Amino acid sequence: MPLYHKLGRIPPKRHTVFKKEDGSLHYEQLFGTIGFDGMSSLLYHLHRPTMVKGVGKSLDVAPRAAVDHNIKSRLLHGLEVRPEEDYLDSRKILLFNSDVNIGVAAPKKSMTSYFYKNADADELLFVHKGKGRLLSPFGEIPFEYGDYILIPRGVIYQIKFETEDNRLLFAESYHPIYTPKRYRNWFGQHLEHSPYCERDFKLPQNLTTRDESGDFLIKVKKQGELHQLIYASHPFDVVGWDGYNYPYALSIHDFEPITGRVHQPPPVHQTFETSAFVVCSFVPRLYDYHPLSIPAPYNHSNIDSDEVLYYVDGDFMSRKNIEKGYISLHPAGIPHGPHPGTYEASIGKTKTEELAVMIDTFRPLQLTQTAMDIDDGQYYKSWLEDA
Repeated sequence: MPLYHKLGRIPPKRHTVFKKEDGSLHYEQLFGTIGFDGMSSLLYHLHRPTMVKGVGKSLDVAPRAAVDHNIKSRLLHGLEVRPEEDYLDSRKILLFNSDVNIGVAAPKKSMTSYFYKNADADELLFVHKGKGRLLSPFGEIPFEYGDYILIPRGVIYQIKFETEDNRLLFAESYHPIYTPKRYRNWFGQHLEHSPYCERDFKLPQNLTTRDESGDFLIKVKKQGELHQLIYASHPFDVVGWDGYNYPYALSIHDFEPITGRVHQPPPVHQTFETSAFVVCSFVPRLYDYHPLSIPAPYNHSNIDSDEVLYYVDGDFMSRKNIEKGYISLHPAGIPHGPHPGTYEASIGKTKTEELAVMIDTFRPLQLTQTAMDIDDGQYYKSWLEDA
C-alpha cells in the first residue's frame, strides 16, 4: 500500500525472545513478499505455523479457454451465474490470461468447515451485493456493498456472510496489487491529488487469538490446483503482529472523482495498479463544464489493452440496454465508444450517477465456457446505426 499497522501484543524488538505466560516462546513468522525485499509483516503465533499433519487430494481448478483468440466485443450477463452454497464452488472464472483470472461469485453460505489460501495470487474482491466480515490471522475486516477487499497472496482467510444474496466480482492477480504510484510520494504517503487517502482504508481490527489444536482444513490454491492440507492448530492463533503486508478494504463510495472542463481519460479513475493490468472506479460525478463539452467518452482504440467493465449501479449514459451485473469485454485492437445516439444525447448533461469497475489488461483475455454461456452474442453489433 504501504501503510504501517499493528494489532495485539508484540515484543519491543524484532527477532527477540517473546514469552507466553507459561514461560515458553511465541513463534515468530515473517510474512513477506519479493524475497526479503518487499512489503512484510511479522506475526507472533501460539503454535508453530508449520504444523501440517496431513495432505489430501488435489483438484484441478485451472481455467480452460472456450475461445482462444477472441476478436469480438462481448456482453456477459453476470447475474445469470447461479448462486451456490459454498464460497469456493461459487467462484466462476470468466476471463483469464497468464497474469490474472477475472470472475464472479454468488456464495450463499459462510465459510465454516475450512479455511482458504491463494498461494499464487493477490485477490481483489469487489462486493456488489452482501455484507459480512473477512477473518484472517491479522484480525477481521467488516465489508459491505461497494467495498474492494484486497487479500495478499498467502493469507489464510475465511469469509462470514451476514446475508444469503451475495454477489462478488473477483480478480486473482499473479502480480502484486498496489495503489497507483503516482498517488504516493517517495515515502509512500498518499498525495493531495489522490482520489482517496489513508483515512479511507478499512484496516484489520478486533484481533481474536484462537488457541485450539485438532484438525483444521486449509484449502490452498497453487499452480491451478486446489490442495487440501490439514493443520494441527487453528491458523488464527496470532497474539499480535505489525508491518505493511496484510488484507485491507476500500469502498468505491470513498473514491473522489477527478473532473475537468473537458472529458477526462480513464486513468483519472484508476484505483489499483499492477505491472499487468489496472483497476478503475467509475463513480457518481459532475460532468465536464466547458460550454461546448461532450460528456460522453470519445471513441477510442484499445491498442494495448483488453477492457473489462463491470456495471454495478446507476445510469450508464454511454451504453444502451445495460443492466446491473453486466460485464462488457472490448478486446485490444478494436475501437469502441458510446452507442449511437448517446454521444449527442450527453451534451448539456451536468452529472452522472453511474457506478462501475473497470479492469484493463495488457495481454489478451481468453473466455471460459461459463463466460460463453452468459454472453448475449450480439453486443459486437451494437454500434451499428440501426442497432
